[in-house]
Amino acid sequence: MKRMIELLLTAALAASCVGQGLSPGVGPASDGGLRTEPGMIVLGDRLEDPYTVENMSRALAALYPTKADRVVLPATHLYVRFLPADELQYTTLERLGVEMLDHPVDYEIVREGDWYHDPGIEPGQITWQYAVVGTDFAFPRGIRCEVIDKCYIPAPGPSTKADGIDWAEVEREAYRRSGNAAMLSDGGPLTKSEETGTPEGRITIVDPALGGTPEGVRGVRVSCHSFVKFAHAYTDAEGYYRMETSYASQPRYRLVFKNASGFAIGFNLILTPSSYSGLGKGEAAGMDLEVTPDSDRRLYSRCVVNNAGYDYYKGCLAEEPLIKTPPGNLRVWLFQGLSSGCSVMMQQGILVDRSKLGEWLGEFSVLLKVFLPDVTLGLNGWDSYADIYTMAIHEFAHTSHFMLAGRDYWENYVHFILRSFVSSGFVTYGVGTEEDHGYCEVGEMWAYYCESVFHRKRYGGEASFGMGYWFHPQIFLQLEDRGLNARRIFQVLGADVTDRTVLQKKLVSFYPEYKSAINQAFMRYN
Repeated sequence: MKRMIELLLTAALAASCVGQGLSPGVGPASDGGLRTEPGMIVLGDRLEDPYTVENMSRALAALYPTKADRVVLPATHLYVRFLPADELQYTTLERLGVEMLDHPVDYEIVREGDWYHDPGIEPGQITWQYAVVGTDFAFPRGIRCEVIDKCYIPAPGPSTKADGIDWAEVEREAYRRSGNAAMLSDGGPLTKSEETGTPEGRITIVDPALGGTPEGVRGVRVSCHSFVKFAHAYTDAEGYYRMETSYASQPRYRLVFKNASGFAIGFNLILTPSSYSGLGKGEAAGMDLEVTPDSDRRLYSRCVVNNAGYDYYKGCLAEEPLIKTPPGNLRVWLFQGLSSGCSVMMQQGILVDRSKLGEWLGEFSVLLKVFLPDVTLGLNGWDSYADIYTMAIHEFAHTSHFMLAGRDYWENYVHFILRSFVSSGFVTYGVGTEEDHGYCEVGEMWAYYCESVFHRKRYGGEASFGMGYWFHPQIFLQLEDRGLNARRIFQVLGADVTDRTVLQKKLVSFYPEYKSAINQAFMRYN
């Protein structure tokens, strides 16, 4: 009975499951089964921030004693922390342009990690979010906030201004006087620049199936900071990035998995909408990173899913007719201990019993108190770049279908998956005779077809996915061979297409010149 309940709970979430489906072992995890993080960041002693108005003023006076009385440094920024009560408050801050970090920036980091939760905040609640805002920032009402320091951060630009002050040297002096001289880039041999540098570099990943030549991690956000001085940039299609802020110190780098295309890869027990991978300190002139299958599993899988999403979004918009891109705020969760994926679209308003979902998520159930997923990807047993990539493409394809078919359609889809799993004797997708099976039929035909299309585009060959299921995605592959491609097929997948009979008629209606090919394909797999 316990095993039956576990499977049932899994099915409740498994709208649009892919690949292995509900394989043995899926369900609430045992020790470590869902744990996907290397551990929480461990903080050491608090450090003195060189960028406080007081420290920058003292450094200025030390270097330019005759000017110190004439140049009064105003606060340019505020170092603050917010405590959002819920997702709405968190989103409000995001929309105001606040870049938030889940740990303080004025503490020594004893051990690197990918997340931090303040011990004074209850599990399941959003932890303190640290940020740097301008002094003119309009703090939204109702969101708890504390000002930690008033800071002076020199504006980007030439280090020596018209007033004759070398502000880069003032920064360095502030580091020395605040006890942080060891962080300066001139504290040891430099590898990429002189004392001051503007971070730039390349983030790459290796796919052994393509010969092992590094390719760019595309559209990922590279962030760095030294105390309250932050800089961010997105990588281009080749993985290159360049920031606009210069540093005299060695900043701390991280990859933030909030893609330039609009989707975020998030959680893994972190109550923020996008995961990050800490990379540690690097030179002021930038950091290069090559991610390989031997790298940290979390980092590698995030980068693969990132590239799959980037490629999918670009593919949707490559030419007319367009395939609808996923929702602009799409949220993707990765779980190393599960072996199936789903596009439940809960953040977009799809209703699923949270109590059942919470039991399935186990230790991750705290997330549901604050944030909701759109896509979940279970990565257990999916080891290669190609495996993870095509699985992610499958789910991204579902999200495009959701955008065209709408919420009512998707709720019917979710409910069918649950009902059919039970009525068919726990068979993923059912057997194709249950009530409302057409929602699954059309949806899975499209998603498995897209898997095949993107896999062939990336790797060549004639790989096909989902061919053994009753809904026959090979129908679309046969139509593509006859000239009816994915872009044209997608246009018919609206809310009215609830089974293959309607699908066939609508395809003929839209593309009468392909009537014979359409009817032959559907008849072949009847």
